Amino acid sequence: MSLKEKINNDLKEAMKSGDKVRLNTVRSIRALILEFEKSGANKELTPDDEVKLLTSAAKKRKDSIEQFRNAGRMDLVEQEEAELKVLLEYLPKQMTEEEIKSEVQKIITEVGAKGKEDFAKVMPAAMKALKGKADGNLVRKVVESLLS
Repeated sequence: MSLKEKINNDLKEAMKSGDKVRLNTVRSIRALILEFEKSGANKELTPDDEVKLLTSAAKKRKDSIEQFRNAGRMDLVEQEEAELKVLLEYLPKQMTEEEIKSEVQKIITEVGAKGKEDFAKVMPAAMKALKGKADGNLVRKVVESLLS
């Protein structure tokens, strides 16, 4: 089942159940999908594009949570966290820090990296291998720690 079909089914379920947070979040994902489809010459949504859209939406929620927390708006923090939780259900399971370390260690061995100066070699390969499976900031921290 494609993401678009899953979203449409979940939208109906959220309407029936009256879960407002899920309904709003699913609607926002549906809007992203429609925007993507209308953006180009008959673009078809690939699984890679699906992950990009969802990752982008999750990142926006995380940024909003941080900004609302800094502003002391805990009511908005709770709302964004609830929406983020729903969004994460559609993303592939995120890797743990230990799993990321093991993958990055393999990449470091493959590219022959020796120290911090090889960060520019390791990071692109790590992001390509872990795309959609791990948070980019966490990957960067792991790469930096393993290269130091």
